[in-house]
Amino acid sequence: MVKAGDALISGPLNPHDILHIRGKDELQRYMVDEVQQVYKSQGVSIHDKHIEIILRQMLRRVQVESTGDTDYIPGQMVDKFEFQEKNAKVLAEGGEPATAKSMLLGVTRASLLTDSFLSAASFQETTRVLTQAAVSGAQDWLQGLKENVIIGRLIPARVEIAGMDKLLEPEPVPELAGVAPGGWLGMGGQAQEANEFSAPMAETSSEEADLLADVASFFGTAGSDDDAPTEGEEDDGPGGDDEEASTAGLEIPIPDEEPQE
Repeated sequence: MVKAGDALISGPLNPHDILHIRGKDELQRYMVDEVQQVYKSQGVSIHDKHIEIILRQMLRRVQVESTGDTDYIPGQMVDKFEFQEKNAKVLAEGGEPATAKSMLLGVTRASLLTDSFLSAASFQETTRVLTQAAVSGAQDWLQGLKENVIIGRLIPARVEIAGMDKLLEPEPVPELAGVAPGGWLGMGGQAQEANEFSAPMAETSSEEADLLADVASFFGTAGSDDDAPTEGEEDDGPGGDDEEASTAGLEIPIPDEEPQE
């Protein structure tokens, strides 16, 4: 018993006839088998998914037959997923959907009919593609792989997991410390005097409080104007009274000077 689309003579079949008579699934099986025969005859093993991805792009367009309540034009070739989305919207509003038939495009034509003019221009007919995009005011939303590679951006490829956006949200960063005029770091860069550093702090142990007080007294003494030499007074130089006064708060032991021979 002969079925519609069965081969009556030897030789390759017309893929367009298989598509219109037996449907898209039969065409995909036939194309995968034919391509695999070429590779297997040369001892090359290739997974079917690579061929199926190419076939998916070749079958991505449909030709409108009846417009229904949509704004399509008869004979217009549109993206299959866009066509399905628009029909679903028309049905939800109680209108009549459009009808279309599947189209099998060659690899070159399928690449040139992509929504991204950057991707199309990088393949063939660069001048024509860019001129048409400029005249029509086309915009490239950079949703594919090739156009993002062309401009040097990360490709939009990741595993979609529910709640992934919340996991990728950056954690709140506390205010960075800013240098206050008093000489120490204050939150948010607020001006605080150096003597406030020795003020009582919440949740601070007694040892830490004593250490902070010593540091504050050291800076306060070393930076005060009282220790500057006045007129008629000579600076004692290193090891003099000024150094002893500046280090008195920290109680740093100063080694005795060795006797000079």
